[in-house]
Amino acid sequence: MFTCAIDNAKKSFYRLFNSISGKIGRAASEHVVVELLKTKCLPVLLYGLEVCSLSISKAQIRSLDYAVFFLL
Repeated sequence: MFTCAIDNAKKSFYRLFNSISGKIGRAASEHVVVELLKTKCLPVLLYGLEVCSLSISKAQIRSLDYAVFFLL
């Protein structure tokens, strides 16, 4: 059976977000931070999930939701 491991995607997502937030600090507005999250970080998290849609569990989906909503 084909299974998807999303742990690496979540690690990359958090690493990229931490890198961006470390560089901009508190100098940017919330709007800019959210736009950077949407344009730079979310594609890293979501890349390849369309092929995993049949085998991804509900727990993994909740885990992805948590990664995004925790930062917002």
